[in-house]
Amino acid sequence: MRIDCQSHIFPRAYIDILAQNPYSPQIERRSAAQGNSDRSGVQHGNKFLITYGDVQQFQLQEERYLPTRKLQDMDRAGIDMALISTNIPGPCMLAPDLAIKGAQVINDAIAEMMQQHPDRFAGLASLPWQAVDASIDEMERVQNLGFCGVMLYSHIGGRSVDDPIFDPIYKHAQAMELPIVLHPTVPTWGEAIKDHSMIPMMGLQVDTSFALLRLILGGVLERYSRLKVVMPHVGGVLPYMMGRIEHQTEVMGRGREHIKQPPSAYMRRIYLDTVSPSPQALRYAYEFSGPEHLVFGTDHPWVDPQLFVTLVEEMDISDSEKTQIFGGNAVELFGLRI
Repeated sequence: MRIDCQSHIFPRAYIDILAQNPYSPQIERRSAAQGNSDRSGVQHGNKFLITYGDVQQFQLQEERYLPTRKLQDMDRAGIDMALISTNIPGPCMLAPDLAIKGAQVINDAIAEMMQQHPDRFAGLASLPWQAVDASIDEMERVQNLGFCGVMLYSHIGGRSVDDPIFDPIYKHAQAMELPIVLHPTVPTWGEAIKDHSMIPMMGLQVDTSFALLRLILGGVLERYSRLKVVMPHVGGVLPYMMGRIEHQTEVMGRGREHIKQPPSAYMRRIYLDTVSPSPQALRYAYEFSGPEHLVFGTDHPWVDPQLFVTLVEEMDISDSEKTQIFGGNAVELFGLRI
């Protein structure tokens, strides 16, 4: 079985809320096709521009995110199930009142997909992280709807992910056995690397790496030892830098104020997904984390899913390990009922 642990939608109801955000990020419609609407009235040709001031912009083509299109692409690549989330910007980047509404409409859209296709879709919930009590309420609501994890972006509207204000959310996620799934967002330091498309090229992965390093060095994983975390894009740069990081903590004695073990001990708990179009990077992730901590992902619809299916299929590993990576690990990690 193939289970895609990184697959995205962008609901129209969330687009409407994002359009009300009084500051960056913002969204504007660029074009709309005439006719060709589905039964819900969605124009398949609608295109939008998401802007982060003058630092970064992304084009969003609504048709590519529709459930029907996702199912077609899944079938073409032989993917049995997808864990659905929204990508960026997450609601934690919006004004607080909009963030709560945004998280709810995203999760409602995912819940509808799960209800219509229970054997094909599972849900990773968005949270209004800047509203802690509302986030905990939303976690309760989505677990009752059958969601299997929650999303965390590399910063919360500029606030670091290891800020103690978020501890109640981590504590509740641990108690509810809901894995935390990290995802990039535009870095707060994006101005420094906005040239040459370096933000999507490298900045997103580096910023997510800093976020996970904060969860480690900030003591979040120390305080919540049963919290499960998924790191996308084969771990960003952390697997390659772990030797230097650990030399700094264990030899130089730096950054150890909140941890009792070497950083690699916490990294051994982390699951990495396969979203990197590089056989060398995937092999390194396999050797770093082992087959039992790799989960299959595609980043659909940004990337053709078949690319990552082929990369895993062509790995020089046993068929049983491929089975683990393609789906077995996800079933166990997310408690999926297959």
